[in-house]
Amino acid sequence: MAEESDDEQVDKERVDRELIELLNEIRVALPGVQVLFAFLLILPFQPGFREITDEDRIVYALALLSSALAAALLIAPSMYHRLNFRSGGERKEQMLFDSNKLVIVGTLLTGLGVACAVYLVADVAFGGRSAAIATIGVLVTYAAIWLGLPLVRRRWA
Repeated sequence: MAEESDDEQVDKERVDRELIELLNEIRVALPGVQVLFAFLLILPFQPGFREITDEDRIVYALALLSSALAAALLIAPSMYHRLNFRSGGERKEQMLFDSNKLVIVGTLLTGLGVACAVYLVADVAFGGRSAAIATIGVLVTYAAIWLGLPLVRRRWA
């Protein structure tokens, strides 16, 4: 059996470190989407839910589905890792790239779910115009700090 070269060992350590970082980041994001999803699951069982508009029902469905998909995508890297346990360095690096994409899409869907939930609450509490302003504010804020800032910094680096 051939020994690993120093470069191969460094690459293996980098991939291992990056995978640990990714899984730690998921630990931050996942509880938020789980709480949002739980909140959305109980809404239809509340007495006032039957009185919401058809538009609010559509927004609710979008919030529920985007949160459910976000949870699936944010949990997927852990399952991917478990099903490929000790399967080799090349697979681990591919798993890292695939999981990175899953987390990005899952995070974006979490933002959509949060924005829809903000719309629902603001519409019931303050009316449609305030709901639209609040939702746009949330979406702009998320876009700026989740996408804009990292992409600008990446470009300047």
